[in-house]
Amino acid sequence: MRQNAYLVTTLFALLFATTSVFTSEAQSGSAKHVFTPDAVPYGPAPAFMPAGAQLAVLEGNPGAAKGDYTVRLKMPDGYRIAPHWHPNRENVTVISGTFKVGMGDRFDETKMGDFPAGSFAYLDPDMHHYAMASGEVVVQVHGMAPLQFNYVNPEDDPSRKK
Repeated sequence: MRQNAYLVTTLFALLFATTSVFTSEAQSGSAKHVFTPDAVPYGPAPAFMPAGAQLAVLEGNPGAAKGDYTVRLKMPDGYRIAPHWHPNRENVTVISGTFKVGMGDRFDETKMGDFPAGSFAYLDPDMHHYAMASGEVVVQVHGMAPLQFNYVNPEDDPSRKK
């Protein structure tokens, strides 16, 4: 019985110590490792995304040849991403709003599913899909670099229109 009490006490001490270290790091300026919602460093989305969205790189380099990355994309109501695919797996978590997603080569709003905040999906390489924001939407995407968009119809690539 004493051994169990000792084990429980030790576990609580370790938990407390770990929590204290994490909290003090977060408060002392590990800003590159910890982000509160109001401190997410949004900026303009890259040229391969339609204008109007904002992107924040939370970790890694999504444009690198390899390595992990995590980004957040903030989209205004009605924002659309034309049918496209990625060469690497894409993992998406809806942080806020309702993200509408459809599968296929043609944007068809009637065939889109609604994914509210808290939803998660992963898309395997080469899955053709399209998306739209219903209200302001924030999604978090993580995966292996490079993050690359390949539009089904090359004319839909916003970077070609400049």
